[in-house]
Order: sequence, then C-alpha cells, then structure tokens
Amino acid sequence: MEAVEHSWQKDVFDVLKQGGIRQIAFVPDAGHSYAISAARSDPDITDVVLTTEEEGVGVVAGAWLGGQRAALLMQSSGVGNCVNMFSLLDSCRFPFLTLVTMRGEYAEFNPWQGPMGRRTQGVLELMGINVHRAERPDEVGEIVGAALESTFLAGERNAVLLSQSLIGRKKWERN
Repeated sequence: MEAVEHSWQKDVFDVLKQGGIRQIAFVPDAGHSYAISAARSDPDITDVVLTTEEEGVGVVAGAWLGGQRAALLMQSSGVGNCVNMFSLLDSCRFPFLTLVTMRGEYAEFNPWQGPMGRRTQGVLELMGINVHRAERPDEVGEIVGAALESTFLAGERNAVLLSQSLIGRKKWERN
C-alpha cells in the first residue's frame, strides 16, 4: 500500500469542507495556501480574496445572513486590522470562525511581526472571541473541528491560532 501524505493543512480544509463551509475569505498567506488552493478548486466553495482582513468579517457575517457558513483565513498581523469590525459580531450575535496563522513566534525573522503576534490572543479575547490554539500537526483537525461546531451549533465566535512552528521557519530571500 502506497503511503499517502497527510498534513495539518489538508486536515484544515477537510474539516471546513465536512463542516459545511461554503465561503472562504482570505488575504493570501503561505500558511493557508493549501486551504486557499483547495477552496479555489472546489466548485461547492466560493473563495473571496480580500484587500484587508476586516472585509472578511463582513463577508462571514453576510454569508450567515444569506444562509451559508463561512470562515475567515488570516495571519496574526491581520487581527489588528479587524478590531473595529469585531464589534459587529458581538452586537449582532453572528457566529464567526477564523483560522489565524501566527507570526512573531517561532524563528521569526521580521521584527515588525512581533508586537501583534504577542497580542493576537489577548486582542481576540478582549473582543469576545473564544481562542483555541493548535501547536502540533496531529491536533489541528480536532481543534478546528471543535471550533467549527461551537461556531455553527452554539452560535459562538471562535478563532483557532495555528502556531508558527506548524508552518516552520520562514526565510527572507533576496531576489
């Protein structure tokens, strides 16, 4: 029997697909590249490319109003862009699911990523969003699945922080 590559990135997409996600909003990000590519290839999922992460909060809320489940994929640096829009989620009690690839942690080369990376969890919690964190590849699917169920079955607002160590070391390359 031939070995099949199984990765946490595939687990993310599989959980979203099986959980009935019909729209995925994102600002392009290497950490989410598998889910983005898979969503773009899936005729049952609408992929929405954003110019800024805060637009994704509106996309997710609008999808819910239109009878669909949606998820926002972003990097930790984008969380700061969303703070004002997060008030919409609380005021209107919209269910919300975001998956956040972390920066400013493990082997970070860019000092600009540090401040928001250190504050991402606290910012989300201050805005009333439950935070779950995945550190190991084998736990990603379970954690994303639990957050998805809490979002759409209990009407909660949830963020899953995907540790920078999952993605591995980023390297600065000069052209």
